[in-house]
Amino acid sequence: MTTTTTTTGGGTREDIPWAELRKAATEAMRKAYVPYSRFPVGAAALTEDGRIVSGCNVENASYGLTLCAECSLVSALQMTGGGKLAAFSCVDGEGNALMPCGRCRQLLYEFRAPGMLLMTVSGIKTMDEVLPDAFGPQNLTEAGTAWTGSAP
Repeated sequence: MTTTTTTTGGGTREDIPWAELRKAATEAMRKAYVPYSRFPVGAAALTEDGRIVSGCNVENASYGLTLCAECSLVSALQMTGGGKLAAFSCVDGEGNALMPCGRCRQLLYEFRAPGMLLMTVSGIKTMDEVLPDAFGPQNLTEAGTAWTGSAP
């Protein structure tokens, strides 16, 4: 997982440095640990404050413990100051666009900025388009069960 800074924060589709994100995702993919599937994945995202964070998948012999690239990315986000994700790109071992799995879409949803954009296999889409009717923090707030930062 790496972090770099770019001068472009979030914004319109045209403002997003898609080539830079894809390059960062490809560089992350090359660091993947995939001795079992041999399917490396890299992910990169632009934060609202202009940073680029990235991550790669890390497999484990106990397959359920495998971490997707998006998990590494979110960890890098938190380790480098947190924030919200404005744009996201994920690539396979050939550098082709790759869709996050359902679990990772949910993970990204938690850390999205309003209007977050994703490069998908069918073009640029919003987070709401790839995960419609998502469950999120607002559901817990509406139910009166949101975490307040201390144990009950």
